[in-house]
Amino acid sequence: MHHLPRREFIGQGGAALAALAFFQSRVAHAFPTRAGEKVIKWLDQLPPNPVPEVIKNQLVWEDLDSWVTPNDRFFSIAHFNRPVIDESKWKLEISGLVNKPTGLTLADIKARPRQEVTFTVECSGNTGLPFFNGGIGNARWAGTPLAPILKEAGVLDSGIEVVFWGADKGEIKRADDVKFTQNFARSMSLADAMDPKNILCYEMNGTPLPPDNGFPLRLIAPGWYGIANAKWLQRIDVRDQRFENRFMGRDYVTLREEDHNGETVWVETSVGRARLKSAPARVTHISNDYRIVGAAWGSPIDRVEVKVDDGPWMRATIDDTDKADFAWKMWSVDWPKPSAGEHTVTSRAVSTEGQVQPAMDDPIIAKKHTYWESNGQVTRHVNIV
Repeated sequence: MHHLPRREFIGQGGAALAALAFFQSRVAHAFPTRAGEKVIKWLDQLPPNPVPEVIKNQLVWEDLDSWVTPNDRFFSIAHFNRPVIDESKWKLEISGLVNKPTGLTLADIKARPRQEVTFTVECSGNTGLPFFNGGIGNARWAGTPLAPILKEAGVLDSGIEVVFWGADKGEIKRADDVKFTQNFARSMSLADAMDPKNILCYEMNGTPLPPDNGFPLRLIAPGWYGIANAKWLQRIDVRDQRFENRFMGRDYVTLREEDHNGETVWVETSVGRARLKSAPARVTHISNDYRIVGAAWGSPIDRVEVKVDDGPWMRATIDDTDKADFAWKMWSVDWPKPSAGEHTVTSRAVSTEGQVQPAMDDPIIAKKHTYWESNGQVTRHVNIV
């Protein structure tokens, strides 16, 4: 099923429906759930979202009950407007330092080899703001590989940077009071753009991209924060210089203090690849049998550890039913007969390379002065009655 073109999938009728049912059963199986369990709401609920036009459809962690996030529950971010695009008039332009500038219709792109990836997309500001902890979702994305298209266009030797331009646009005001209207754009090096995992994506969980998630085409770059996965693509431009715009050099920039020979050095870096992270999703119970469930993502996960209050770290059980390199791992740990009252629940992920998700007092978090890349250990509060 995963490799069938959409027209073939639809045309196979009953067989396709049976395959879909099988897929959905696997999704359900990949989430740690028990019949009859009840979910306890976290005490630390988010304040109202002050920018609903910018951030839509945050994940509600207590409601997390599937490995794949349904399209109608998937978060979206709009930095400018949310463009409505007429597919019949749309083309993707390949331009800049290439031998063969070209334009591709959606039909052209869909006629190319198909590639799928299950990838958990997280906004790099997720958990960095008081009202924002649900900027994350996991989906099965489908499209065509980017690298062959760039190869066919013939990138010139001077080309070192690939810029992805969206159809969304808005007014920008610089510190020097210069105002102008510009489209959203993000870039990556040519070497990064040529990664065979990157796809020009037109499908999300088996259906066309929803308008809020980038219809008709977006970049999916597995392993990168959401900002790099440009939506509403309309142009891919190859350049001979590093690209610095609002979303590369002024915004989505992380500011940290670093120690250099006993002196503090302030370092600014552009948000790029995702960082190791985990979070408790919910506490459930059947009578006095309690369980803590959560997710881990951002790097290949070796293990997840959980602690209640100031107790010892307990190793969680990871559901590894689905072997997807860039998708979150669901984990659970039993919490038998907890005492009544308020408790804290904290999780930390450990990567296969031994990297540990940092505590909030770790210098990499404590000396960070922007809300981007907030991958410190997440602590939630719950009341047991």
